[in-house]
Amino acid sequence: MITVNEAVTATTEPLRRLTDAGVSIWLDDLSRGRLTSGGLARLVASGRAVGVTTNPSIFQAAIGSGADYREQLADLAVRGVTRDEAVRMMTAADVRDAADVLRPVYDATGGQDGRVSIEVDPRLAHNTAATIAEAKQLAWLVDRPNTLIKIPATKAGLPAIAEVIGRGISVNVTLIFSLERYREVMDAYLTGLEKAKAAGLDLSLIRSVASFFVSRVDTEIDKRLEKIGSDEAKALKGKAAIANARLAYEAYEEVFSSDRWTALEHDGAHKQRPLWASTGVKDPAYPDTMYVTELVAPGIVNTMPEATLDAVADHGRIEGDTVTGRYDAARADLAAVGRLGISYDEVVGQLEDEGVTKFEAAWDDLLAAIATALNEGADAE
Repeated sequence: MITVNEAVTATTEPLRRLTDAGVSIWLDDLSRGRLTSGGLARLVASGRAVGVTTNPSIFQAAIGSGADYREQLADLAVRGVTRDEAVRMMTAADVRDAADVLRPVYDATGGQDGRVSIEVDPRLAHNTAATIAEAKQLAWLVDRPNTLIKIPATKAGLPAIAEVIGRGISVNVTLIFSLERYREVMDAYLTGLEKAKAAGLDLSLIRSVASFFVSRVDTEIDKRLEKIGSDEAKALKGKAAIANARLAYEAYEEVFSSDRWTALEHDGAHKQRPLWASTGVKDPAYPDTMYVTELVAPGIVNTMPEATLDAVADHGRIEGDTVTGRYDAARADLAAVGRLGISYDEVVGQLEDEGVTKFEAAWDDLLAAIATALNEGADAE
């Protein structure tokens, strides 16, 4: 087995320095065109990306506006499938093909990278049993060992995560905003591994990442700081998201050095890696690489849109670990925000609710577009 760093064969110096620091770069995008054009294969072959993440918004943009799905839509219309079945057939096909493109990375890194994520229907985010059933169905439908099933970190999602991991299905836990919820996610992962162990499953075959969202925290807190308007408030803009992520990494170090974890590791289990999500900068006043260069740490994944990846490759200043040990300063930044009357718990709770709602809306838009296309295809016959 080779290391992630050795799998990066040809890339720019900033990206190489990022992987040398222990960061796996995953692309936060997927479309049929990216697959058929060979664009994804070129990114993977160059070492610029060693994984892919998707979400309902990404698929809505790809399928809702692209002509690359026209032939498959016509075939589905002839068969008279429902819009829900059509969406699953199309998204599963893209994820399956992307998994095949990334299979050499998966093999070369012993399953650590080369992963592609596909999300459960976001409308099931508050239904534990339905989420479990959907995760099982997606794992069967895609049928690739390097797939991660994305499950949102809602209260209902937590027991689903434990159950799905317990069945030996690898999981990408998504929509994590708060430190408390992140600890609950890690607990669910360990519980799932314990279930898998009790069932006699091979723990070494189970992988997981925990997608901790970054930029949206600044977007909401900065808006509130701007409304306060004081010099102290303005000085805190752009600090909360990085502080929040750094403290998440501190929690990760704590949990995965515990006796409970050590017992599972002894049986072949792998750590659930933190994944920095929502790393595209929303405020043009900030450096476009900020959520990459300020969140470098060993053993993490940073998933980024191609624009951010290109920015890092072109002018990112990667200076080694920028997370480990910076926890007191991170706590001080969040405490300063709190002293100004901005409630951390309120913000992260709002962001979780909005995250689920946004994905539901994107999914509904996609379903509506597919229903129209299916009807047009049926009429054409």
